[in-house]
Amino acid sequence: MTTSRREIARIVATGESRTLELKRSTRRTAKPSAASDPGAPFARVVAGAKTEDQQLRALQAAAQKEVTLPADAFVIGEPVEVASIHYSGHPRAGLTVHCRRGERLFDASLAYVDFLPGSDGARFVALYRAWLGLGELPHEPAVHGAAPVRRHKVTGDDITIGEPVDLIVLACKSNALRCRLLGTARELTLRTAVRDEVPGEIVSVVPTKQWTHAGHAYVAGRVVSSRNDVEALGLTPLALKDEGEWDPEEEYWGEEGEPIDEWAKPIIAHGKRPMFEMEQVIPGADPEDFDSDPIVEASEMNAAGHRARARELLMGMLAQDLRCLDAHAHLGNFEFDRRPEQALRHYQVGVSIGVFSIGKQFNDVLAWGLIDNRPFLRCMHGLGLCWWRLGKTKEAGAIFRKILWLNPSDNQGARFNLVAVEAGRDWEPEL
Repeated sequence: MTTSRREIARIVATGESRTLELKRSTRRTAKPSAASDPGAPFARVVAGAKTEDQQLRALQAAAQKEVTLPADAFVIGEPVEVASIHYSGHPRAGLTVHCRRGERLFDASLAYVDFLPGSDGARFVALYRAWLGLGELPHEPAVHGAAPVRRHKVTGDDITIGEPVDLIVLACKSNALRCRLLGTARELTLRTAVRDEVPGEIVSVVPTKQWTHAGHAYVAGRVVSSRNDVEALGLTPLALKDEGEWDPEEEYWGEEGEPIDEWAKPIIAHGKRPMFEMEQVIPGADPEDFDSDPIVEASEMNAAGHRARARELLMGMLAQDLRCLDAHAHLGNFEFDRRPEQALRHYQVGVSIGVFSIGKQFNDVLAWGLIDNRPFLRCMHGLGLCWWRLGKTKEAGAIFRKILWLNPSDNQGARFNLVAVEAGRDWEPEL
């Protein structure tokens, strides 16, 4: 069942959870499956609770124990601070939250509160919605992609002048970084001498001045360090779509009678493997317009000599969603010829987000023929070339081998790079 934005607004405003009433007759005999329970195990949370009232009280107790509050969130596109989660004793109302929006205080249904992705609040809302019989929350664009309605802003209480603070870099300009305060949804513009920071990195900053202009928060300060720590960003992993089974017997390994390449032997010997397609995020693309592709637009701008405009477009996409792997790949491509060290950092963030999504132990296939896999494979290929160009042949070889394992068809020529690296050859532009 799909709930319209207008219906959600009414539900939020009244605190009513109409789904409780609609699902009442079926939920008493059915429990969410383990797969639909992304939070704490459902059975543990409501253990021994038989009635709806008892289960809601158990859920309230779990929320008070497991969700760190106050916390930033969105309700119908409006940034709010959630102060508490509570149950009034009326099952029809369900769990509600006490929120602050500026000087205004109000209550809303927990089922329609969008916490920061990856947070304990987001996990608990997913659990609660599973209990209600609802699917995944339709995420607010301010957190997950398209142009947001409003944004959380850093306030004077969030930062202390002279004390280091960690910020997530969302986009870079020549004299400023658009950032988000680590662990929150609160954004600001950092005025600083920009060095080599890239979107998706975390910078430690010592603030020297803070102010607000035109409703936007600004901080001046000195960047003292930066790091690539994707797991700390609070991102939702890119989804994987099951595309069946990959069979080495159906691949071309050379002409009959010719020896099999060494790199291919363990891949063939391993046999059949599951194959997946990774979710691709393209902020600003119109799903109804096949020709709407900001990545292609940025590439054409760069090819026409409008490098600054192309870079700005890609940075804007990442400011909307850091999971746009193709933006990381193309920013790396733009830097590769002149500054391979800088290109490396762009590729590293893209690869890290991809690995975060599939897991470090992923051993299956991400075929190039499934086009949404290409941004991740491009990031990996760029990273391998950068390591090779910078003389890190061991690291380069490991990347090229991983590409071949993920995409044995090797549409990128990783096998030729691997042979050259293992032969001790230096990187050359024509390769």
